Amino acid sequence: MTSLDKSRFEHLKASGDLPSPKGVALAIIRMTRRSDVSMAELSRIIKTDPAFVGRLIKATNTGNYAGRRPVASVQDALTVLGLPAVRTLALGFSLISTYRNGACRNFDYQGFWSASLVAAIAMQALARQTRCAQPEEAFCLGLLARIGELALATLHPDEYSLVLGQIMVERGQTLAGLERSAFAMDHNELTAAMLADWGLPKIFSDVAYHCEERGDSAFPEGTRPWLLVQALAISQYVSTICMAADHLRSTLMPRLFLLGSRLETDAETLSATCDQITQSWREWGGLLDLATRDVPSFEELAKAPSAPRILPAPEVETTLHAEIPPNRLRVLVVDDDASMRSVLRAMLAHEGHEVFVATNGREALELSLECQPHMMITDWMMPEMDGIELIRTLRQARVGRGMYVLLVTSMGDEDRLIEAFENGVDDFMSKPLNQRVLSARLRAGQRVIRLQQEVERDREEMRRFAAELAVTNRRLNDVALTDSLTGFANRRCAMDRMTEEWSSAKRHERPLSCMVIDVDEFKQVNDTYGHDVGDLVLRQVSASIKDALRGQDVIARMGGDEFIAICPDTGLTQAMVCAERARHVVEAVTIRTGMLQLRVSVSIGVAELASEMVGSDALVKAADQGLYLAKQRGRNRVAAVQAGPHGVVRNGSTGQG
Repeated sequence: MTSLDKSRFEHLKASGDLPSPKGVALAIIRMTRRSDVSMAELSRIIKTDPAFVGRLIKATNTGNYAGRRPVASVQDALTVLGLPAVRTLALGFSLISTYRNGACRNFDYQGFWSASLVAAIAMQALARQTRCAQPEEAFCLGLLARIGELALATLHPDEYSLVLGQIMVERGQTLAGLERSAFAMDHNELTAAMLADWGLPKIFSDVAYHCEERGDSAFPEGTRPWLLVQALAISQYVSTICMAADHLRSTLMPRLFLLGSRLETDAETLSATCDQITQSWREWGGLLDLATRDVPSFEELAKAPSAPRILPAPEVETTLHAEIPPNRLRVLVVDDDASMRSVLRAMLAHEGHEVFVATNGREALELSLECQPHMMITDWMMPEMDGIELIRTLRQARVGRGMYVLLVTSMGDEDRLIEAFENGVDDFMSKPLNQRVLSARLRAGQRVIRLQQEVERDREEMRRFAAELAVTNRRLNDVALTDSLTGFANRRCAMDRMTEEWSSAKRHERPLSCMVIDVDEFKQVNDTYGHDVGDLVLRQVSASIKDALRGQDVIARMGGDEFIAICPDTGLTQAMVCAERARHVVEAVTIRTGMLQLRVSVSIGVAELASEMVGSDALVKAADQGLYLAKQRGRNRVAAVQAGPHGVVRNGSTGQG
């Protein structure tokens, strides 16, 4: 179904850089592919990741059928969802956790996942209404339907950043077209190949591949694939509206209702569905730690005066017009009199302009969308839609706001001319026409259009400068919050995040644990082998810790040889298991440099949030006490402390002295 060569995709997979599931999600996916997997065995694996448990139950209860008992356990969720849905949910949530950022400068990773989340929730709602797919599987299709964009940003960060920069400034270009020019493949092809490789149903990969063309030629109308394509197109457009700037949302509403009509969904029903989607988006955003936006009700957006009432808003915002060659305009002539059209065509062609003709206002509306004229010369009195109504309608749409309009009329009444100017006319000419006067008015119009284009170029330059400034600010912010040696968050970032997680855990009564990790006898390594070797040790240790911990855990370097790991939705027992895994992984690593081979170990202190603690600093301090206990007991150990009514209670430790 796709044009991506299979051998080429296998080569991309072999590179190891394609986005892929990690940790517990990978174990779930592998297990669900077995024919002999049991629900109890799968449930046991899932329970090792408390964050996934919460998300799985949330997905099961979202949009719950009326009368169905809310799901509260993993076993019930597995029964309701079935293995395919659980596998794809694990895949999606793992990718969100693992690929929250990356090296592609112009790719908005947070925005990508937030927009994909809207599409996922919308697909779930539309699947439930149309019965075109199991709702939870449709959720995953919406979440992963643009995964090819993330893959290209991951595979080719610098080159894809250039492509994204190009799409910002080159109007009329499509992202897929630029991708094919740069990489000989586009995100639709790569998405379809990845979904198929992950074992999603073939119908999902086909739908993702054809979504941007809405499957009009690929699938017969009314079939299940056709319904899925329409639902996915609506879902992604709802996502576009949610992520758009406040002042642009109302201009996008007409097209939403047009897309909804393909599924025979009326505007009122679709608006109500979209309001439920945005509410769920905010709830899911908090659960997945993704930024969301405040979106007014869709009914309000539909009634906003800025929404075009006649012409649907275009999918891609364009500049006023293409650059005008010297002394050449694209001119639309609108007149119901054939002889007048011929006279104007001859005069304009003699001046070297490109001429389009329409016989009435309705025809001119359609033609203006296709040819995007710089200037329109229109008669006043015409059947179906007169010149003033045509101008008034065009001025409400983006395509007509920058158009220079010349009205041709035999009426010389002053009040009528004032009415024409008030409705958007730029200039007028009286009949009969004079070639020299027409040429002079065309030159005057051309000067105005050129000034408009200069203003638009200045605005584009300012937008480009603002985008570059935003990128620079993000880089500076990253530098301010990142440890340059390990790439981890630094102490300042860790303390800010600890405060956020503390507040969230307190507010929602969820568990929160913390680890403080210290490299054993690191000063001796520095003193014996020098700081270069010491830096190498820190990099190797940090990489090992990152591999051993989970995607949801926040790891930071506190300074020197000390690290901290914040573990949301994690109790003390689970945190101890994670800490022991990290200790074991570090212990097993051999650090080589030249002829030197070193083995190092870490001591880890663990603590869990307790009601007696006052402030996030108390949790860090308790973990630090656990670290002291591990060091005291011989290093290369994991030890935990927990606050109790009579002070600090020391728990047992694991590891070897």
